[in-house]
Amino acid sequence: MSFDYDLFVIGAGSGGVRASRMSTSQGAKVGIAEESRIGGTCVIRGCVPKKLLVYGSKFAEAFEDAAAYGWTVGERSFSWPALIANKDTEIDRLNRVYISLLKNSGVEIHPSRAVFLDPHTLQVGDRRITAKYILIATGGRPTVPTIPGIEHAITSDDAFHLRDLPRRIAVVGGGYIAVEFAGIFHGLGAETSLLYRGEQILRGFDDDVRHHLAAEMKKKGVGIECRTEVKRIDRRDDGALDLELGGGRKLTVDAVMYATGRSPNTRGLGLDNAGVTMREDGVVPVDGFSQTNVPHIYAIGDVTNRVQLTPVAIKEGMAFAATVFGGRPTRADHSDVPTAVFSQPEVGTVGLGEAEARITCGAVDIYKTTFRPMKHTLTGREERTLMKLVVDQATQRVVGAHMVGPDAGEIIQGIGIAVKMKATKADFDATVGIHPTAAEEFVTMRELWAPPKAQAAE
Repeated sequence: MSFDYDLFVIGAGSGGVRASRMSTSQGAKVGIAEESRIGGTCVIRGCVPKKLLVYGSKFAEAFEDAAAYGWTVGERSFSWPALIANKDTEIDRLNRVYISLLKNSGVEIHPSRAVFLDPHTLQVGDRRITAKYILIATGGRPTVPTIPGIEHAITSDDAFHLRDLPRRIAVVGGGYIAVEFAGIFHGLGAETSLLYRGEQILRGFDDDVRHHLAAEMKKKGVGIECRTEVKRIDRRDDGALDLELGGGRKLTVDAVMYATGRSPNTRGLGLDNAGVTMREDGVVPVDGFSQTNVPHIYAIGDVTNRVQLTPVAIKEGMAFAATVFGGRPTRADHSDVPTAVFSQPEVGTVGLGEAEARITCGAVDIYKTTFRPMKHTLTGREERTLMKLVVDQATQRVVGAHMVGPDAGEIIQGIGIAVKMKATKADFDATVGIHPTAAEEFVTMRELWAPPKAQAAE
């Protein structure tokens, strides 16, 4: 049977774009469908625009801190429309870059929705297209709960296009998207409340990281309320929103943003027509080579719900191309993936948290420290940085490294290499620190941390 394409990719986010380009470099004829903008969640409505807003939100503190260093900063004001317009200009530029990358690689772009008709056939706009291999890379979308008045809420997608900066805003959720946007809105001048139904923000992260970040955010003025649920949302005549919280409490805000999770973009994809197994939550199960239950259909990125990070989706796309068209069966490695949360202060982490390490390794050695960043010895801010190493006691391998503080993401990238290479605590100790930096603390921590009970018994 002859096909229109050797490979057809559904979804032109970072993973789908990389898989397409790598496959054409192996000689494959490739087409790609995208019903929105080329670049996907990360480039268009995720990591990139969010990081730009994070940068913008940090200037208020920077202006205040400047006085400690001899600078006099005059009258200042902030324009939300100007920030959003400049952000949009950059996203437009990146969108054009991604289109050029695909075209220059020989990938044929179809700006339409693609739906399976059968295992090898897709309806793409008004065309029927066949492909020998099909790759699902449709990413995810924000989800919100079903409560009265939820139509008055926005999601992170909407937050990038608000006409005005709300004077008061509630961010609902406790994951990385929620804490990042809480920092953004607060830094730009909005009275910000972070409402989370769990016992502490950043579930799944090391507990010291979670507690330290929450404390630092509260110091900055973000109102964090855990064990709190929104029961209903009512719009008042003046446009404000009344949130009914658990226990009958009320909170009045001008906007409420939900960051309570994301779901795979598989709705209406026609997976049943192709015989592709899909879980009830929309996730497409795959094996270690990103292969679905249908041998010629693969899936990568957030739609598979493995590690929902853009660089991981890119790695999966590269592994797919090497496996299917490069003749080199390759598994994407999902272990020891470094990641950052662009909260304020920032979080950087790689490997196992302490609780997970105690389950996985048994006995562990813990090294941790907190200190005031050098910059704030003059500004007087009470902000503190946390650094922590988790070490397998038996092998002395560093199995986890965690940081909360300025430039944590930049610092943890280098530490991630050491963790991935299975460096030991002795390897860290043998490394000369760069002084004076915060990063040097990772190679100068020598004193074992003991839990309070153990300290009391000594």
